[in-house]
Amino acid sequence: QVQLVESGGGLVQAGGSLRLSCAASGSIFRFNAMGWYRQAPGKQRELVATITSGGSNYADSVKGRFTVSRDNAKNTVYLQMNSLKPEDTAVYYCNAVSSIAGRAYWGQGTQVTVSS
Repeated sequence: QVQLVESGGGLVQAGGSLRLSCAASGSIFRFNAMGWYRQAPGKQRELVATITSGGSNYADSVKGRFTVSRDNAKNTVYLQMNSLKPEDTAVYYCNAVSSIAGRAYWGQGTQVTVSS
């Protein structure tokens, strides 16, 4: 059974930094894509950043501030978040996609709160 476990969320002041980690376990295959989504109160879940063998993709709102990276040996994806803004406050969810399994997997979410 595949599990994604996030860590690294918390409370930070505006302008600060946080690093999220997501470790995947229970998978016998490599994920085609891994990444991060977020959901703020009263809003829909939105893509933050994803990474594949072909490169990375970012939401316009985080370009230049967030960096997604991946350690394939550890089946782990990271999100380095710099210059955080109050509007970055949300629950951040890890996502992993497998074409072999034909589905996407989600973590339980980690809260990120940025105070002004």
